[in-house]
Amino acid sequence: MQYTRLGTTGVYVSRLCLGTMTFGGTVEGTGGIGGLDAKAAGAILGAALDAGINFVDTADVYAAGQSEEMLGELLGARRREIVLATKANARVGTGPNDVGLSRLHIMGALEASLRRLKTDHIDLYQIHRWDPQTPIEETLGALDDAVRQGKVRYIGASNLAAWHLMKALGVSERERLAKFVSVQAYYSLAGRGVEDELAPAMIDQGLGMLCWSPLAGGLLSGKVTRESADPNSRRGRRGASGQMPPVDEDRAFDIIDVTRRIAERRGSTPAQVALAWLLSRPVVDSVIIGAKRIDQLTDNLGAVDVRLDAEDLAELDKASAEPPRYPNWMLSYNAASRVPKGHPFDGASWTAGEMPARAD
Repeated sequence: MQYTRLGTTGVYVSRLCLGTMTFGGTVEGTGGIGGLDAKAAGAILGAALDAGINFVDTADVYAAGQSEEMLGELLGARRREIVLATKANARVGTGPNDVGLSRLHIMGALEASLRRLKTDHIDLYQIHRWDPQTPIEETLGALDDAVRQGKVRYIGASNLAAWHLMKALGVSERERLAKFVSVQAYYSLAGRGVEDELAPAMIDQGLGMLCWSPLAGGLLSGKVTRESADPNSRRGRRGASGQMPPVDEDRAFDIIDVTRRIAERRGSTPAQVALAWLLSRPVVDSVIIGAKRIDQLTDNLGAVDVRLDAEDLAELDKASAEPPRYPNWMLSYNAASRVPKGHPFDGASWTAGEMPARAD
């Protein structure tokens, strides 16, 4: 396993993070996408920790809290081995305040997560998404109190726009509150939208990205083809409504053709190539992998050993490139005469898939 600093903190996390959205969902009405019972979840967790993963992510809303409960039971004495992350914001009850990022909801949600996870602190407590109904000053004030109380070590965010992030960091700076150290975002070969605004902002501010759905809901695993799909997979049948994340599947299959070609050259699998590409991105600290079976986990773990050369990366970048959106096409137009290529503020580099390294 490989490790890197989380943002600009002094904490080292594994380049692969175990996502536990598949844990739970075994109780009627709890939902969940994996339906793993305690035995199956324990096998996945044990294999991940034994492989060197020290970063585990969950959320209070996963399987209506059952994911956290199961994880708390399974970790036991191994809790001290990991950097434990969870999230709050999503609706967890029927009441008007059982959702959002108000001080009232955050404090209650945190206490509930601590109970379910059987721990006295959360290492990385993340807002699951932006709450337009609550002033960010209120949210950050509550999170800062949690840090000062010792119930939270660091705070992070998920699913933010770049302006959300910059506004929050500005408020933290002005009010001398704890700052976000990371952002969870959807990023994959099939979805590179974060490169427009969010990733450059994170590089500039020294935050680390945690990538969710790195295989685009299993589509980039290579097990789904133009002709057929595993009916038991998350993608199910091609073109099914409500797929998460939404993907242009025709374009994605062109990308998969390239990952298969590179996988053959490297003696790896398409999924490993897709994950290795993400691990090569300078803004990415850790890639969140979830699994329903040990063989899926084992395959994903192999991504850290895949070495993509410049030719491989160029092929993947070309196949997955998206048309530059404004203002990036304007930045690209002017960049050559303003700053040298490769400079952190060179818009041409962002749109060409050559994001500069984050300054540590």
